[in-house]
Formats: sequence, structure tokens, C-alpha cells
Amino acid sequence: MAPYESDRTAGAEGLPDEADDVRAGRRKAARYVVPVAVVGVAAATIGLVPALADSGDPSLPKITAEQLIEKIAKSDFQQLSGTVKVSTDLGLPSLGGLESGMLSGATEGSGGSSADPQSKLMELASGTHTVRVAADGPDKAKVSVLENAAEYSIIHNGNDVWAYDSKSNEVYHSTAPAAEKGEEKAPKDVPTTPKELADEALKSVDDTTSVTVDGTAQVAGRDAYKLLIKPKQSGSTVGAITVAVDAKTGVPLKFTLVPTSGGAAVVDAGFTQVAFAKPAASTFDFTPPKGAKVTEDKDGKDTKESKESKAPESAPSHGDLGKGLDGLKTIGKGWSTIAEFDTGGQGMPSGSSSEGGDVSGFLNSLGDHVKGKFGSGTVFSTRLVNALITDDGKVYAGAVTKDALVKAANAAH
Repeated sequence: MAPYESDRTAGAEGLPDEADDVRAGRRKAARYVVPVAVVGVAAATIGLVPALADSGDPSLPKITAEQLIEKIAKSDFQQLSGTVKVSTDLGLPSLGGLESGMLSGATEGSGGSSADPQSKLMELASGTHTVRVAADGPDKAKVSVLENAAEYSIIHNGNDVWAYDSKSNEVYHSTAPAAEKGEEKAPKDVPTTPKELADEALKSVDDTTSVTVDGTAQVAGRDAYKLLIKPKQSGSTVGAITVAVDAKTGVPLKFTLVPTSGGAAVVDAGFTQVAFAKPAASTFDFTPPKGAKVTEDKDGKDTKESKESKAPESAPSHGDLGKGLDGLKTIGKGWSTIAEFDTGGQGMPSGSSSEGGDVSGFLNSLGDHVKGKFGSGTVFSTRLVNALITDDGKVYAGAVTKDALVKAANAAH
């Protein structure tokens, strides 16, 4: 049965007549990527099982899953402001100072800045954060992560993209090419709003997933429908995704992902306050503070320049972040998709710590050793994404269980 056929036979009204228009409307909603710390292996395909919202508080008109998806796709509110609470719990081991040192070392080693979004926004991959957002069309946007007595902001205004870390008093500057009509040009390496997360989950449609309307809710004082997304496939670590969709505008107000293992949500991002009005023009103004160290992004390469309140020159944006993954292959489809690639070198020794020194021994203590047709390897696990690194340098990763990774590695040998 084709998607949505049962909706039509049930007498749902207001549905598009042309199947191509329906699919195009859904795909319009997908433009962003999941947080980089989630290894990029998110659900790639969604199939819909129609259902009606018939209970809950507040009381809203009945709507089908298809109609709610279309409502999301058609929501194009380019003017808004609000506050988002983002909580992420991947179940990573606590590394204390080592963790922060590794991130700091990575930034310094690349010749970058503490204000560089590629490193700074990694902090959203753990803990709870308060984020303020504002937008006025495709050329003006601001995202601010509030910290204790500090703030980190990314400001996109016209051709300029600024990032400022008040804690270190560092500024990062790059330029964005002129946007075509309807095109987004602000950096979107890490989604910070429920809509960006929902867009990724709804980027395509097939029969691997059940999607239903599961009642109603109130989010940030607004009436919303709850869209429930659940894998049909076994082996996935994703239990369910719930998206609260504003009943009036169709804008996703809250995104929650819970794992099959249960417990707290892996990702929970929702507006605590939102307004669909034009923000003040001054919201997007930025001038480097006096004494701030400004790093220019030039030709995709970082070069540090310390300046005293002097406007930096324009420079192109980052280079190709996907370079070096040309050998990436995928196994399976939908929620059970596994990424496979060869590091081109030796894997991690899965024996005693003496085989690889202190660092190897420490990393091995964080993983589970496994054996199979592929030989030996180590599985590193989070509550959502797992990765198997074999001793010969092959990597298998996905939002799947350890058993699914071992099975895929065995089949590949």
C-alpha cells in the first residue's frame, strides 16, 4: 500500500491531488544535519501510518499525520525570536578535565579560535543549555548560548558571519555568499531549534517507520499537536521521536528523542518562549569589542590576527568538511543504516593495554571487545550511536545495537 492511501479512503479532506507535490512539500522541510557528536548516522527514511489526534489537552481539530507533515513543510516563518532549552544525554563517560583538554587541544592544534563555531557548538552535545534564537529572513539570524556569566553568539547579518566568545574575548569572522531566493546561507553545522531537528527526521519517506499523531500539548504557551515517530525495524537504538507542532503556524516547538534502552531523553530541545514577530534590527548588529582577538577565516584556512576594535576583512567560509570520507559505504536502510569505512590504518589493539600504550589501554577500557569473522575489535557505545572499530582499521557505526554492528561486520567479511 502506498503511503497515505488509507488516509484517502478514510475520507480525509484537504489533501493534495498530485503525489509529486506531496513528496516535494515534505522534502522541503529537510535542510539541516544532526549534531556532529551523534556521528551523523540519524534516521534517514520515514514512512507514515495515518492516525487521528482525538484526545488530549488542549482540544484541537482532528488532523492526520500526513496533514501535519504538510503543515510542517509549509511553515515558512522567517521572522521569530525565542528561548530554547536544549538537553543532550548521550551517556558518554565523564572524562572531566581530559575531555575539555582534548577539545581545547583540537582547537589549538588546528590553528583555530575558541570562537570557531565548529568547535564551540560541540558543547551542545552534552548537558543542558539555554539558547536564544532570532531570525529575520534568510540573511539575518542570531544564536546565543548562555553560560555562567558568559555568552557565546553567532550572528549572521548580510554577507558577514560573526562568532563571539565573551569568556575568552575572541571573535571569529567569515563571509557567506549572497543567498538566492528561498535559500539558507547561515552556517547550520549544528541544529539549535526543534524545527532543524524535525526537518532532519522528516527528510524522506518510505516504509521503515510508523508516524502518527499522538494527542496534543502546550509548549511555550502555544497549542500544539504531537507527532510520534517510531522505527518499525529491529536493531535500532532509537525508541521514538516526538515533535510538538504549533497548531497555528506549523512550526515545530519541541523535539524529543528517547532511546530503546529507556530512561531520560537523548535529545530534548524545546522553546520555553517564542514570538513570531520581526526582531529589532539592532539584534543582528555586531562590532568586535575593544581588545578582542579576531580570527579571520580565509580561503577555508584559519589565520590568527589580534586586532583592537578594527573591523576584519571579508573571507570565504569553511572548506569541505566531508573530505577524506570518499570510501564511506552504507549497509541496510532506514533506522538500521550502518556506515562502513576504512581508516586506511591499523585499528585499536583489542588486547592488553601494553599493546598500544597507556592511551590505547585507556580507550580500550571504555569499549567492549568482540570477535567474529572480521577478527577482533572494540565497540564504543553511547545511548544512541555505537561504533565498532576492528583491529584491521575498519569502522562500522550507526544508531544501532552492538549485535547489529557485529552482524554487519561479519557479513562484510
